[in-house]
Amino acid sequence: MNKKIKVSASILSCDFSNLQSEISKIAQSTADYLHLDVMDGNFVPNITLGAEIIKQIRPYSTLPFDTHLMINNPEQHIAAFAQAGSDIITIHQEAVIHLDSAITQIKSFGKKAGVSIVPTTHESNLEYILEKIDLILVMTVNPGFGGQKFLTSQLKKIEQVRKMIDKINPQALLEVDGGINEQTAKLVIEAGADVLVSGSYLFNHPQSFNTAIKSLKNE
Repeated sequence: MNKKIKVSASILSCDFSNLQSEISKIAQSTADYLHLDVMDGNFVPNITLGAEIIKQIRPYSTLPFDTHLMINNPEQHIAAFAQAGSDIITIHQEAVIHLDSAITQIKSFGKKAGVSIVPTTHESNLEYILEKIDLILVMTVNPGFGGQKFLTSQLKKIEQVRKMIDKINPQALLEVDGGINEQTAKLVIEAGADVLVSGSYLFNHPQSFNTAIKSLKNE
């Protein structure tokens, strides 16, 4: 496989009492993106950070901010996250009725638009929007909390999404999030992933941050 695998480092597992230092750690690493999990306590049971936090940490990293909105009615908040400094804004297919309009709204701010699906959502739900988006995020855990076990049932879905992308929009990226470690990374790369989201594995790795990233990329 010749394609270059990218890693999006999630701050969900970082030490939030020392957030500036943790952001700097990612910024100085070989990570390709900084992944920001936004949860509202409604679409998912957990509550995390909001647009104001993203705005405050934006000066501490030049990495693209890969913002994943796990929130209901995301179209009401797209402007705030775009203005806070997000470079990619990913919303859930399950959380918005007028998905096409929401994608158009994201792009109106000059941002890349992504769509995510939870494990029980069929990939065919993305067929009529795929040509307009820049990224598909396949969840390989049930969203809401870090450190969950990888769901192998999603490997077939990743393979199918890869085929859809290659047929309809080859420029779009296929991102995978949930339970990513050295072993599962190999599986999702083989299935067709371009971008791996990882948090717990990176921050809890016994060696260096860069060593952990390298192991994910299978370099």
